[in-house]
Amino acid sequence: MKKLLSLLLVGILGGVSALLIQKYIIKNPKKDVDVVTVSDAQPTSFTVSDSTTNSPQQVTYTSNNLAAATNIDFTVAAENTVNAVVHVKNVTTYRRPRNYMDYLRNGGVLEKAITGAGSGVIITEDGYIVTNNHVIKGASEIKVTLNNNRTYNAKIIGTEPIADIAVLKIEHEGETFDYVPFGDSDATKIGEWVLAVGNPFNLTSTVTAGIISAKARDLDENDTNLQSFIQTDAAINPGNSGGALVNTKGELIGINTAITSQTGSYIGYAFAVPSNHAKKIVQDLLEYGDVQKGILGIKGGTLNEKAANELGLDYLRGVYVSEVTPDSGADKAGIKPGDIVIDIDGNAINKFEDLAAYINTKRPNDILNVRLQRKQKQLTLPVALTLYQVYAIKDVGVEITNATSEELSKFGTKHGVKITRALTKSMQGYGLKGIIITEIDKQKVSSVADVKRIIKNKDEQEDIVVTFLDTSGEKKHFIFN
Repeated sequence: MKKLLSLLLVGILGGVSALLIQKYIIKNPKKDVDVVTVSDAQPTSFTVSDSTTNSPQQVTYTSNNLAAATNIDFTVAAENTVNAVVHVKNVTTYRRPRNYMDYLRNGGVLEKAITGAGSGVIITEDGYIVTNNHVIKGASEIKVTLNNNRTYNAKIIGTEPIADIAVLKIEHEGETFDYVPFGDSDATKIGEWVLAVGNPFNLTSTVTAGIISAKARDLDENDTNLQSFIQTDAAINPGNSGGALVNTKGELIGINTAITSQTGSYIGYAFAVPSNHAKKIVQDLLEYGDVQKGILGIKGGTLNEKAANELGLDYLRGVYVSEVTPDSGADKAGIKPGDIVIDIDGNAINKFEDLAAYINTKRPNDILNVRLQRKQKQLTLPVALTLYQVYAIKDVGVEITNATSEELSKFGTKHGVKITRALTKSMQGYGLKGIIITEIDKQKVSSVADVKRIIKNKDEQEDIVVTFLDTSGEKKHFIFN
């Protein structure tokens, strides 16, 4: 009995001690202890100390803020997406020599091997798929596997190597498929929750979550191929390429494309082609067979503090116009060198990537309302986009476009097309950008259409003879095979 009374007394004293300690701590909290109370009705504030200055800082949270951080439901978006994201396998056919004579004659036994794999997103119920161009590049055959483990053959409908987008079609008639609807990537916001869905490391139907870290990112350090990507911290690894970046509604807002990493794996951020750009490419490939690229017809760059000081400007955002292409939409609308583009169709233009991101979603002849800062006043001009024709001469390793009369006269010729960039590493060291091609196979060329016609009518095994003009106007002939 005495033992029982002793235990009871200890319990009572322990409870009283706990209450006294709790009361003391709440009335006299230490500086490094934060007591937070959340009310459903009113915003709650509490004080924390800055660890470096010990100065108090008032922080206010609402129940909605906390709910947004802790109660986001990804399950519906994930369930609606995983069945529409496919595993894309790049199958290449090659010859395996059986002996030395086969090796010398490029003969042997035909064999197949999977040389690459990635992801793709079904965007229509009849089986059209968007993926990355680099996932299917060089494929002899393409296999796609759905989340239900069924495998189909797919054919390539079209590609856009610059944006790294390709469109495939599942070769199966009469069957319908789950698909992901396009969302509006322009409406996305930094800090918005997103899901990345794909097949990293051949692990099917993998879903990772993150936020949009930035928009309108350009990854081309040389600015030879200005792109505009959505940056996310959702984990994207090898195999995720071509997969879906979706919002919490399950809408497609990007095609996962690239990571920046020394190891080749995810290190905290990755990039996706915005859905509005991808959607426009898909529509162009299906309707025209190639991408219809519209341009304003200006040259310039992002205005920053250094450039503003050099130019004597007090304006620190937008795109500074250094040159206007003759006869372009910008020229005809009245845009002048020295103007600063600050807004297009109500969309703020803070840097050149913002301008590229918006124009990439438009077509030739679309009219854009461009707001300019011209000295001390602002004005808005309607500008019709003009067609930017480019063509890749793959066997030569260059991309060409139509040349202006001014560019032709600079080289002392009345006809020719201009090289816009080198497509292969072997051609990049020759400084060919801006050089004029006047003839192909001894036939004069004056436009992209002329080049297409000549190349199309050639036998694939024939050599190509290209006539260049160097900066001094001297003709040079090169043979490519």
